[in-house]
Amino acid sequence: MSLRERIVKDMTAAMKAKDATRLSTLRMVKAAAMNREIEKGGELNDEEMTKILQSLVKQRRDSVEQYEKAGREELAAKEREEITVIEEYLPQAATREEIEQAVSAAIAETGATSMKEMGAVMKATQGRLAGRNADGRTISEIVKAKLG
Repeated sequence: MSLRERIVKDMTAAMKAKDATRLSTLRMVKAAAMNREIEKGGELNDEEMTKILQSLVKQRRDSVEQYEKAGREELAAKEREEITVIEEYLPQAATREEIEQAVSAAIAETGATSMKEMGAVMKATQGRLAGRNADGRTISEIVKAKLG
């Protein structure tokens, strides 16, 4: 069963269970996938669906940050619930230790010694963590700490 089929099946189950938060989140995911399919002009594979899910999670995390700054805790809580639902469809997240190991290996591989080479280290690290769900902001923080 593809990721898209699983999302549609779970959307139906959420409808039957009258789980409004889950249903609205899965509908939003399905809409984002359909928009991407229209742009692409064809069906999406699981890797492309995963990228969409990751970008949706990133958008939600940015929204949580903005809502917290504005003192809108109820909206931040709603976004966190959506993140929880979306993350169920993503691969297991890489732990901080795994990210640190990947960054160290990427620094050794690229021979980076200063912040000027941060882009190359980020790219190499993300290549090493391909297939794993790794937050770009966390990777960036670790790279800055090791190079800075």
